[in-house]
Amino acid sequence: MPRRIAAALGAALLAGCTTVEYYSQAVLGHLELMQRARPIDEVIRDPASPEALKARLEKLRAIRAFAVEALALPDNGAYRGYADLGRPYVVWNVFAAPPLSLEPVKSCFPVAGCVTYRGYYAEADARAHAAGLAARGLDTYVGGVPAYSTLGWFDDPVLNTFVGYPEAELARLVFHELAHHVLYVKDDTTFNESFATAVELAGVERWLAAHAGGAERRAFAAHQARRAEFLALLLAYRERLAEAYARDVPDTERLAGKAALLASLRADYERMKTERWGGYAGYDRFFERGVNNAQLASVAAYTALVPAFQALLAQEGGDLPRFYAEAKRLAGLPRDARLAALERLAPAVALSPRTSPPG
Repeated sequence: MPRRIAAALGAALLAGCTTVEYYSQAVLGHLELMQRARPIDEVIRDPASPEALKARLEKLRAIRAFAVEALALPDNGAYRGYADLGRPYVVWNVFAAPPLSLEPVKSCFPVAGCVTYRGYYAEADARAHAAGLAARGLDTYVGGVPAYSTLGWFDDPVLNTFVGYPEAELARLVFHELAHHVLYVKDDTTFNESFATAVELAGVERWLAAHAGGAERRAFAAHQARRAEFLALLLAYRERLAEAYARDVPDTERLAGKAALLASLRADYERMKTERWGGYAGYDRFFERGVNNAQLASVAAYTALVPAFQALLAQEGGDLPRFYAEAKRLAGLPRDARLAALERLAPAVALSPRTSPPG
């Protein structure tokens, strides 16, 4: 999302009708969200509020306080209000990639810079944009997003789209979005999302240690292990697809190889689900519309540098304020220099153009 939505709309007037329409829906969608927000204390005091919602908001208040006191995350107005949007996601992001490439298509805007997706407040608008991209021959993927950060420019509220998450997942999401208030680098999705993910993981570990029993910690550990296995599976196939696309053979042969690999990915997932996860089906939705390059590109952009940031946190002795300061120092370096620094922290991390979109 843009850092300054109103300013971005003004800049968009110089950039053509399509950009104006896109920013208009972003501005109007966010304004509607803010208008629906009520202070959490007011929602909790309201006799009409469901008891289950009140309990979740009480838990959220504790998580929010922990974010400030234990994680040194910003003590601002974010997640102090609650809004029910009446829909399952706040926005739907549209990703695209060529049929024989894993390089995501970027959209560039005044003020906001370049990103590897477009976000829409209405699912129909997102699917219409994806259909237009598909008509140009691109692979497309539309993914629902439960929350986003305006990077401190607005007081982002708690939303119905995520308030019902399990405790650890609720904490994970809040810590992740607040981390974007600490650090955001224009035109570097991988850096931003990997930094926030490293903060979220450290934060959840500390939250569970302080507030959860052994059963809850084991359940979260099992959830994280499944997530890591699933990601490893996707990244392995991503590399296999990249090798297939690089072959010097006719496109028809490369497309056939792509289809075979994607079918194999689905089969390997089904085996993993049955043989290792006891039938856990939490990732079935990933496959419900078929898998393509756009979907796999979106996964890689969010995860590539997490091990490097975790190594940086360990190097700073687990001290989060020192970690934030060092991450900000790296963010001030030229792109190649900061990637080189992160690679030295975690040499096994692949920092190729395929997993880290150019700035």
